This record gives sequence, structure tokens and C-alpha cells, in this order.
Amino acid sequence: MTADPSLRTVKAWPFEEAARVADRLAARPKPAGALFETGYGPSGLPHIGTFGEVARTTWVKRAFERMTGLPARLIAFSDDMDGLRKVPDNVPNKAMLTEYLGRSLTAVPDPFGTHDSFGAHNNARLKAFLDAFGFEYEFASSTDYYKGGRFDAALLRMAERHDAVRDVILPTLGPERRATYSPFLPLHPKTGVVMQVPMEAVHPDRDTLVWRDPESGERFETRITGGHCKAQWKADWALRWYALGVDYEMSGKDLIDSVKLSSAICRVLGAEPPVSFTYELFLDDKGQKISKSKGNGLTIDEWLRYAPPESLANFMYQAPQRAKRLYFDVIPRAVDDYVAHLDRLRAAPDPANPAWHIHGGPTNDPGSPLSFAMLLNLASVVNADEPAILWGFIRRYAPEATPESHPLLARLAEYAVAYYRDFVLPQKQHRAPDAGERGALEALLAALRDRAADLEALPAEERARAIQDLVYDAGRREPFLEAGKDGRQGVSRAWFNALYQVLLGQQEGPRFGGFVALYGIAGTIGLIEAALAREDGGDHAA
Repeated sequence: MTADPSLRTVKAWPFEEAARVADRLAARPKPAGALFETGYGPSGLPHIGTFGEVARTTWVKRAFERMTGLPARLIAFSDDMDGLRKVPDNVPNKAMLTEYLGRSLTAVPDPFGTHDSFGAHNNARLKAFLDAFGFEYEFASSTDYYKGGRFDAALLRMAERHDAVRDVILPTLGPERRATYSPFLPLHPKTGVVMQVPMEAVHPDRDTLVWRDPESGERFETRITGGHCKAQWKADWALRWYALGVDYEMSGKDLIDSVKLSSAICRVLGAEPPVSFTYELFLDDKGQKISKSKGNGLTIDEWLRYAPPESLANFMYQAPQRAKRLYFDVIPRAVDDYVAHLDRLRAAPDPANPAWHIHGGPTNDPGSPLSFAMLLNLASVVNADEPAILWGFIRRYAPEATPESHPLLARLAEYAVAYYRDFVLPQKQHRAPDAGERGALEALLAALRDRAADLEALPAEERARAIQDLVYDAGRREPFLEAGKDGRQGVSRAWFNALYQVLLGQQEGPRFGGFVALYGIAGTIGLIEAALAREDGGDHAA
């Protein structure tokens, strides 16, 4: 790939991160490429945060390749040699798993009965998850790397620097833990349990650790290499960076202290830690930190039930260092943000465009001539229970669009029906217009009746603009007049809120002229007539 140094000037965070990696490699005589890494704890299943971390790292990796012309690799590293600390709630055969607490996940039988171990089962789920989104990565198993000797030299180096590594960690520990801490976790030769015990002696020259079983008092001398021990969490992270030469890894805000300590240990071992990037965590609709145990978040399966994966990628791309609320109400906006970025990318291949990173460069994807918000409101008005109902209106608005020519639009129609059914319909309430709203609605009704023929003759986009002008004209009256910054009278938001609440049974909606152009003037006239026929006061279910 040809290098494009001009990409350093692009105002987009993946290029800014890529420049940091390029600067790191510039100090090497002949840089062969960069190694990017993401980590995964396989005691649970992949989740929406897993997607975010791999997607974001992928965007930085691609930006680095385009900027430097150098190759780059992405390792998805599974910490499957960690001990099973507790039995997960979402697995079968829980009683069986309790017998294996403390053992490496790859030494615990698979409760699902599909793989050689629980670790292998969850690793398979991780790979299937990443493959489903088309990520390019190399899978790495901690068990394979330890047992296969990939970490042997680094482990012996850590044994040589044992006291210096302890000096990094000890100030962060309480008195009891400080007295027993060692960066090494030997595997018990009889039980297979990953032991957290003090070392009586560390012999790098003999490749052994000396320790005692705290229950039996039996003394053991265990090999350091060959998968007979592993490193503690923060030391393990540093060991991996040192052994593999990792150049870049991002992590969540909750791991800031771990990054600092692991970086210090990496330097003790004799290597410079990778370039790091800290992303913010997600919040729920009340602004509370999302917790898997509380179940107050949004799962990736839930997002993908109502929106395409590209919209989730777009949500992940935006301001990764700012906390964002992740709940169902953000989905429509995320979808439309993605659709807008895709439209702009098709018109101009700007590498600062989020869609450029999501698609790996320019694209000819036709996108969608209709916003997701528009499709949702259409589904609401026609009470759609299947996408075919929406297509009757879509074809009239955009005759050139078919499910085959516009696959994204076809997917959005399906998602809109699902989202409407589960979230809009249960909350749908029409209210009667008040006296001020009646006057404006009567004016809009008269204008649509008067202009119906010539409006229908206009192309869809011109029709939408012309109808929007009529909507504004109808609202230029009390109680909707509002002075603008320049002192001129404009139309307040209250007029549009009234349209959504009275005509659509919702609190908000899309640009109303575009909706009328899609739904049809005759149909909109019918909506207004029905609204004016309602009695004042009270809400009415759909």
C-alpha cells in the first residue's frame, strides 16, 4: 500500500491515533509494521463493548496503513488461561462448574457440551462474533501462548526482575496482600487450580518457582515456562506487550490505573509500552454506568434487532472519549446520522467522514433516500406490521428505489416496522387540538386542498420543500409566533410539536414537509380532518 502522509492533517481521531503509532515506529531503523491488540476475558460472552473496542482499534489500524503504507496486524487476545472465579448465571450445568472453580477456563469442561472446554466454547463465540462483522484479526489464546512457549523468554525475564516488578505493584496493595504478592501464578500440579500464593523463592537460572499449598502446607517447585504458571493480571498485560511487541492498545476509563501499572512493569522488563488510548464508558438512560450484572444497558442483539450494524459502528465512532448514553431511544438518531454520513461520503470521499472509516474508504453504496425517522413515522401513521406496507408509499416517493437497488433502505424498512411495533405503538397517543392549534391546522388543510394538484406534480424533493413552506405559512399566527435573533417573527417549535402530537400521536418527528410528501397529500388531508373532528381535551389511544 502506498503511503499518504497528507492524512496526518485529517481532523479525525483515528488518524490522530495512527500518527502516534507512526511516530513510535519512526524511532526504529527499519520498521516492518505495527501490531495492534484488543483483549477479551472469555468467562462471559462477547458484548456491545467488545464490538466497540475491536471496531475502534480497526479504524486506527486502517488509518495507520493508509498513512504510512506499512502493514499492520490486529490480535484479538483471549485471557483463557485465567482461573474461573465464579459460575456465570447464563450457563447450564452450574453445579458441574462449581467443581472446577479456580482452574484455567481451558481446563474447565464446557457446560454447553459443544467444545473441549468452557474457554474454547467462549473463544468460538468470540470468533463467530468478530467474523459476523467482517473484522480482520488474528485470534490469540493465552493458554496456547503460555503452553506453546511464546511467553517463555518474557517469563524468565520477569523472574530476573521479580523484585522490581513487585516494587511497582506493592504500593497499590493493602498490608496483607502486599506481604504475599508475586507477579507469578503457578498452576497446582495436583488440582490444576491457578494458585495465588507467595513465592518462597524465584530461580530464573533453574526456571522454577518455589511455593507452598496454603491448605496442605505441601511445598512445590514449579517450572516458570511451558505453561506451568501464568502472570497476574497487570503483570500479564505487561508481559504480553513485552513478549509480542504490541504497539497500540485501547481500553476503558475503568482501566486507567491498570494501564499505568502495566506500562511501568513493561519498562521494568526492558521495553516501551504500547501507545494507549482511553475511551469513556457507556451510561444508561438515567446517566448511570452500564453494568452487565444490573442489566441496565443495551445488548448488541437488542441494537441489531432494530438497526443495522453500521449504525452501531457510527455510534461507536463518535467522540469515543466522551461518555454516551446507550439505550433504545438513541437508535433512530444513530441510524440517521449514519445515513447522512453515507450520503456525504458517496458525494465526496472525505477521510474525516465517519462512514469512510466504517466502510474502509470511499463507497458507492446508494444509501437510503429516506431517513429512518421518516420511515418510523410512516410506520406509525399506517400502523405497519410488515415492510411491504411501507414500500407502497416508498415507491411513490422514490420510484427508482427497490429492495434490490437500495438494500440499506430495504433493511431500514424492516427495522422501522420492528421499532414501531415494540417502542412507538405502546406509547402512541393522539390528542385533540386546542383552539390556537385548530386555526393553524385549518389553514394548513385549506392550503393542501388548494395546492394538491400542482404539489403532486413536483419531483419528490421539490414537493417536500414546497409543502414545508406551506407548513411554516400555516404556523405564522398566534400562539406560534416567535421572535428570532434578528428580531423578525418566526414560527416556534410548539407548532411542529402540535403537528406530531395531534396528527401522529408522538412527541416528535421528522421534517413535516418530507413526511407529507412521502405519506401523500390526500392521506395528510385525512389526518388533519380526523384531528379536527376530535373533541377538545383528553388523549386518545391510537
